[in-house]
Amino acid sequence: MSDQNKSDGLMKPDKDVGIVGYGAYVPRYRLPAKEISKMWTGGAGGVPVLEKSVNGLDEDVVTMSVEAARNALARARIDPTEIRAVWVGSESHPYAVKPTSTLVAEAIGAVPSTQAADWEFACKAGTEAMQASIGMVGSGMAHYALSIGMDTAQGRPGDALEYTAAAGGAAILIGPADEALAIIEGSYSFVTDTPDFWRR
Repeated sequence: MSDQNKSDGLMKPDKDVGIVGYGAYVPRYRLPAKEISKMWTGGAGGVPVLEKSVNGLDEDVVTMSVEAARNALARARIDPTEIRAVWVGSESHPYAVKPTSTLVAEAIGAVPSTQAADWEFACKAGTEAMQASIGMVGSGMAHYALSIGMDTAQGRPGDALEYTAAAGGAAILIGPADEALAIIEGSYSFVTDTPDFWRR
């Protein structure tokens, strides 16, 4: 990051990189916010959204990440064995220890010569994974790196998140600028120790 200006915090890769593929997945099921409101306020309360996406019984962060990753690969038209990192950012990984990323890497055919890791960070795990992908490709350590941000709704009944937190996400494949749909000139990251959710 030789061009990085330490005073403004802008992070710029040494080598030009960009988005070479992208894909999304949003479950088809919907829960109208009015239905939630009926349960808690008898329908009298205002609702911040009209409806939210809900994953099916056979869907979780793994299956949805695989779908988004396959969509990104279809756009990029690359061999998945060229991907050197598969990183999945989520607040709702299905396993406590087993990484979601290894399952995704296996499903898309990116194994065995790749890195895989799960990222956790309230509401920005996917973008943190994307910035790491930019750094990895921008340093020359990888030709392609796949970052995914995917979640399922985790709000408890009556919680504000019950109205607004939904299911879905996106996969972004980072690669060299000469293959890119969009070139990434730089990025910022802002973090603070902000207590929000406690482990139950």
